Amino acid sequence: MGVGKSTVGRLLAERLGCSYRDTDDDIVAEQGRTIADIFVDEGEPAFRVVEKQAVQRALADHEGVLALGGGSILDEDTRRQLAGHRVVYLSMDVEEAVRRTGLNAARPLLAVNPRKQWRELMEARRHLYTEVALAVVPTDGRTPEEVTQAVLDALELKSA
Repeated sequence: MGVGKSTVGRLLAERLGCSYRDTDDDIVAEQGRTIADIFVDEGEPAFRVVEKQAVQRALADHEGVLALGGGSILDEDTRRQLAGHRVVYLSMDVEEAVRRTGLNAARPLLAVNPRKQWRELMEARRHLYTEVALAVVPTDGRTPEEVTQAVLDALELKSA
């Protein structure tokens, strides 16, 4: 959350001369409401079902850069589907998360005691991110352009 997936994803797509897609945007468009509203109205389990379907569709029919929601890797089937794809885990520490987002944005999983919850989420998820990732790119203290270049370098890709 707040690591820059969308910003860096768009920059990567531009640099590589391909399309960009974000499964969070797909969900909002399909559902006609925000992710936070889905969490509030239907709960996290219902959201995860919608998210899994969105990721499956995107992996099946999108050829360019794809940004996934931070919780999408919680699903074992999704992690299996990511095998063979060039997956990059953009990492940051809690201090950077606070600086970037204030941890007060519309983030339903961080509603109470956001610093503690962010740390707990990362402890629960970090190993899953690294399991599916070909590369881990720290974003702390870097501009989106610097992160984009680090991703290209990590994946040994050249700009278009």
